This record gives sequence, structure tokens and C-alpha cells, in this order.
Amino acid sequence: MDEIKLYKKPKLRNPYLVVAWPGMGEVAVKAATYLINKLKAEEFAEIPGKDFFYLTESIVKDGILSLPEMPYGKFYYWKNAAAKVGAKSDLIIFASDAQPDLSRAQDYSKRIIALARAFKVKSIISFAAMPQTIDHTQNPAVWFTATSDELNKNLKKYGLNMLSNGQISGLNGLFLGIAKKEGFQGFCLLGEIPLYTIQIENPKAAYAVLDALNSILNIRVDLSGLIDQAHAMEDEINKLLDYFKLGPAAPGPIGEEEIEKIKKTLSQLTKLPGSIKDNIEKLFKEAKADISKAHQLKTELDKWNVYKEYEDRFLDLFKKKKGQGN
Repeated sequence: MDEIKLYKKPKLRNPYLVVAWPGMGEVAVKAATYLINKLKAEEFAEIPGKDFFYLTESIVKDGILSLPEMPYGKFYYWKNAAAKVGAKSDLIIFASDAQPDLSRAQDYSKRIIALARAFKVKSIISFAAMPQTIDHTQNPAVWFTATSDELNKNLKKYGLNMLSNGQISGLNGLFLGIAKKEGFQGFCLLGEIPLYTIQIENPKAAYAVLDALNSILNIRVDLSGLIDQAHAMEDEINKLLDYFKLGPAAPGPIGEEEIEKIKKTLSQLTKLPGSIKDNIEKLFKEAKADISKAHQLKTELDKWNVYKEYEDRFLDLFKKKKGQGN
């Protein structure tokens, strides 16, 4: 706790800890920030940014150059008034606007875990995005995974989809694994987002995970603000799709096949999250050592619609293997 700036020590009842970092569709941070604002949660501690981040650029605004602010990592608390008359719990919410270098994830996470121990946190909750082949006009489903079979069985009662196999990249997934090793239980709620909008803020998915959280924790957070944001974002995506469909000359309507190509193009034009790029590089190394892993690599490249970008490197794997066999 000495490495955390603690401004006050509120008395909390059986608190849950919610954690969130930036990620695909900004689902986690969007949900956590909305929760903080809507509940009027109070800031009470922070992890100094200088301990885990370093500046890599200057910013220019109105012609003036200056250094940016260090990324923040702040703790907020909310006292559940209903907890006085029942078994309901208070909340601690940790939100950051950046992920530290994952080589320091253990040290970074242990600071959060130290605070969780000090406040006797009963369970930890994280949010994440679940890229799927869905359309942006669809209502996203919510998936979950937990640190124990018992928690999984309980979460199934809420009509959510269980993630049986896979991975959750970045700290939104990694932190729960580290926390489990430190003796904590918890679960992650993942909101579906379209594959072609992974770098576009997705308030609809944030709404979905918070709606699920309302049910699980039996709290009442007004989510109408996210609904309005979701409608506005859907309109903007529609305008973008219309532009690509019609183009400057407005040649007329196009078929579903062309629309799918447009969506894939949008996906390719977005920047892949760093965690996904890291995983692709890892798979390339594995495939270089064992060509049987190439299938897994190809599946990942196809999933993110970036095979063309990596095609030469992928084919080189086979050329090299062939040369070694002669």
C-alpha cells in the first residue's frame, strides 16, 4: 500500500473491485467510466503514472508544443445504500487511460491487489470486448468467464454465454489471472463488437456488459445515456458505410457481397490493438519452430482480416522449411 497514493480510507462493506483499461472498442473503459460518473463514485487513491509509464512524444495544440500528462490509474468508491439493510456490497472501481508495458504487469497488478486486500475485496470484475462476425446494428450478446466452476455455474443463471476456450488479451484479461494466483476470485464480462469496428468506440457493448452487471450485483444503474450514445455511433457508422457504398459518383446500390467487402476493408483500415499484434508475432515464432502451428497462425490472421498484410511472411515460413529439408 506504500506504493499507492491513498487520499482517504473509506469504510466499505464486502466491496467488489471493478477494473478497466483501454482495449478493443473501448468497451472496458467506457463501461467503467460511465459507472463512475453515473454512481458519482468518489476518487480515493491512485497509482503514480511515473512508476510505470514514460513519455514517447510531445503534443501540439493551437501551434504550441508541450508534454502530455502521464497516464492515470485511479481508484473510486461507491457506497451501496441498500447494503445497510441487506447483503448487497459496495464497489471499488479502478480505471486507467493506458495499459503499462506488459513486462511490468506483475508489479503493476500487485499494487492493485494490495489495495484489494486492504479493503477486503470479496471478488474482482473486469470488462472486455468479444470481436464477433456480427453487424453493428445488432444487439451484442454478453459472454463471461470466471476463476472457478462455482462462479461459472452462478453466472449461467443470467442468460449469458460462457467462453469455454480462448484468451482475453491485455490487462483486462491478464489481471484476473494474476489476481487468481494471489487468491482472489472473479469474472470477466465480454461485450460483443463487430470485427470491422474494433478500433471504434462501442457504447452498445458497454451498455450490454453494464446491463449484465446490474443483474448480477442487483444494483440499478441508469443506462439510458449509453443507449443515446449507441444510437449516435450507429448513425455515424451507417454514414461511413454509405460513403463507401456510394462513393463520389453514387453509382447505385450494391449487393450484400460488396457490403461484406466494405466491412472487411474497414477492419483492415483500423489499427490492430497492440496485444493482437503481439499474439500474431508470437504465433509466427511458434510456426517458424514448428510448421504445424501455421494453421493456428492462419486462423488468427483470417480472424482479423489481415492475412494480405502478412501474406509474404506467412508463405516464407513454408519456403524456409522446404529449404531445410533438402
